[in-house]
Amino acid sequence: MNLLSFYVNEKQRHAGKHLYDWLLAQAQLHGIQGGSAFRAIGGFGRHGKLHEETFFELAGELAVKVEFVLDDEHADAFIGVLQGEGLAVFYTRQQLEFAIT
Repeated sequence: MNLLSFYVNEKQRHAGKHLYDWLLAQAQLHGIQGGSAFRAIGGFGRHGKLHEETFFELAGELAVKVEFVLDDEHADAFIGVLQGEGLAVFYTRQQLEFAIT
C-alpha cells in the first residue's frame, strides 16, 4: 500500500473547483476508497516564503495536504490522471504499513 500526498495552495483552482476539492472528487471517480484534505496553519515551501495563519492575514496563502491510502495500481493510475490534465502538482509517495488494533 502507498500513502500518496499532494501539497497544493488553498487558492489553486482546476476545472472550476478548488484543486483540493477536485483531487478528492477525481479520486472518488477513479475508485479510490478514501481521501482527506488538511489545511496547514503555517509553513514554507521551495521559495522560502514563510506563511502563517494570523488574525490579519488574508485567506488563501496556506498549503492544503490531500492524501490517499491506496495500492500501487490506483496510485499509478491517479498520477496518470493528473498528468493527463496537464497539472504540475508536488506529491510524495511512501510505502505504508497499517493495521487496526
